[in-house]
Amino acid sequence: MSYYTPAQIGMSLAEVDTPALILDLDAFEYNLKLLNDSLAGRSIKVRPHAKSHKCPEIALRQMALGAVGVCCQKVSEAEAMVDGGVNDVLIANEVVGVAKLKRLTALARRAKIAVCADHPDNVTALDNAAREAGLTLNVLVEVNVGANRCGIEPGEPAFKLAQQIYNSKNLHFAGLQAYQGGAQHMRKTEERRAAIEAACEKVNRTTALLALAGIPCERVTGAGTGTYLFEAASKVYHELQTGSYIFMDVDYANNDWTESGIPRFEHSLFVWTTVMSCPAADRAIVDAGLKASSIDSGMPRVFDTPGAEYIKASDEHGVLKLDAGVSLALGHKLKIVPGHCDPTVNLYDHFVCVRKGAVEALWPIAARGSLL
Repeated sequence: MSYYTPAQIGMSLAEVDTPALILDLDAFEYNLKLLNDSLAGRSIKVRPHAKSHKCPEIALRQMALGAVGVCCQKVSEAEAMVDGGVNDVLIANEVVGVAKLKRLTALARRAKIAVCADHPDNVTALDNAAREAGLTLNVLVEVNVGANRCGIEPGEPAFKLAQQIYNSKNLHFAGLQAYQGGAQHMRKTEERRAAIEAACEKVNRTTALLALAGIPCERVTGAGTGTYLFEAASKVYHELQTGSYIFMDVDYANNDWTESGIPRFEHSLFVWTTVMSCPAADRAIVDAGLKASSIDSGMPRVFDTPGAEYIKASDEHGVLKLDAGVSLALGHKLKIVPGHCDPTVNLYDHFVCVRKGAVEALWPIAARGSLL
């Protein structure tokens, strides 16, 4: 089967076939630097979440600027990162099942790997898998700090699980995973700040019990693009798991950043799309629908065409509503900003990296489809 790539290095953006996933390198590099600058003078580490980009090339660039490693959600994502040269990966999620645990321990022979747990039976399974593999596995307790997804309850339940890990012969208690995912898209600054203050209280309740028992808690890791400066200022967190800051999708852009101190990152990720039909004066159809851009967090936003609004998506079509006096010619190409960057990235094989209107590089999205 032949493989078709919509772009070649040196090609002009106008020549790139559509739909394509475009990364504006100037904006991307600006965002990388802006995050680092916003943390200047703080003794806190950055561990960006690779689920946003799924691309070892991006992970290595983040680490070149000082990131200690990356986070992943699945073993297969972590495998793609390690295969691509990333040597420090936290799987910020639970790994359950014999097949996955064997892959996890095999990966731990090749790189520095840590994983989360929130149940005693999972800790036992991790200990057995590590024993069979003849290694010591780094395990963090995931604490429910308010997102009500994965995570054991803070305080005594989390302490007991940490104690089980600490006393396991083949495990190393590596700290607490404390990600308040529910806070990231609370629109108001004061709501996000209050959610992180509540998360910190839950963490402190747990670390106090660990300290009384003499169990070292070497790190508390969490945070996201919408709140990371709150965690950084808390003196509770040691690592920040920012992910979407490099791209800045529509959903994050809809947050209120007033008085948060968190900088406004630039849009760097776009779906490049073509007008494929002009059926009415107030409507144009583009070739980027559900298979080109995720709408789970809302519709994409037309970036560079005033008076055009993306209002509906079907499998292969996107419907643009046009204001009076606005017309788009058949074949016209335009950029749309994804509503949610993570699942949009997962739809593509490459980032088409563009600088000043020309294709500079094609970066493989090596962890695309990494579900296992």
